[in-house]
Amino acid sequence: MVVSRPTRGLTLVEVIVSIGIVVTLLGLLVPAVSGVRESSKSIDCATHLRGLGSAAAMYATTHREWYPAATMWLPPSGGNSGWVLAHWDQERLSDGSWRPGTVARFLDAELRSFQCPCCLEPSPEGEVATGYNYNTTFVGTEGFIPAPDGHGGWLSGWSLARLGIRPGQARRTETCAMFGDGAWAGGTNRFMRAPGNTVEGDLSTVYAGGQAFRHLGATSVCWLDGHVSTVDVPHRGVHAGVAGDSLVVDVLGAPRNGFLSDDDRAYDPR
Repeated sequence: MVVSRPTRGLTLVEVIVSIGIVVTLLGLLVPAVSGVRESSKSIDCATHLRGLGSAAAMYATTHREWYPAATMWLPPSGGNSGWVLAHWDQERLSDGSWRPGTVARFLDAELRSFQCPCCLEPSPEGEVATGYNYNTTFVGTEGFIPAPDGHGGWLSGWSLARLGIRPGQARRTETCAMFGDGAWAGGTNRFMRAPGNTVEGDLSTVYAGGQAFRHLGATSVCWLDGHVSTVDVPHRGVHAGVAGDSLVVDVLGAPRNGFLSDDDRAYDPR
């Protein structure tokens, strides 16, 4: 005769210990999975930035050795009745619609596919916000609003612009930023500005052109020589003491945003 032994259930203490072990394991697993996901996004971002750098380099080799303009006003053409505001990434037509900009046209994919996967900053209505910005202080030419030429015509485009540097003028290509994760307190910003304020002459413009440190506390940068790396220290800029919180916090959006260096060393290739 086989005598069955009574089955002993788990005690309350054993249940509590088991739950504690499961919770601990989940606590270790969730950050690890999240870290892997964020690392994957950072890799995708680096790939996008490398593509932007390659597109700008291809432009320079085919357009009189100039890098693409960061922003430019172009006269009406091709059926457009009004002026075209041509940014490096997108061009706004007189009817309010958008089309791919200079750098975007050299890419092998739609601009939307080059959006930073970690970009959560708001963008103006109707735009495809990539989350990236372009060195407008030293690299990209900056056009101004068209002005009368005194002879019944208009000055616009490259004839009325602050020119950027030519590739042949660049001496420190490995330490000069070309594209990066751009943001300010108000959202995305396609124009990267150097903190020294040696070119713009306007601190509000400069502090609106910072970098977003959105990749686990770091920001991704495509340097002028084409390589991509990260910077993990957001700088407040050499004028932070003068600017105060009104610019550093309210315009730049520190501490989540910042500059790549306090002075212009990370922006000026000469």
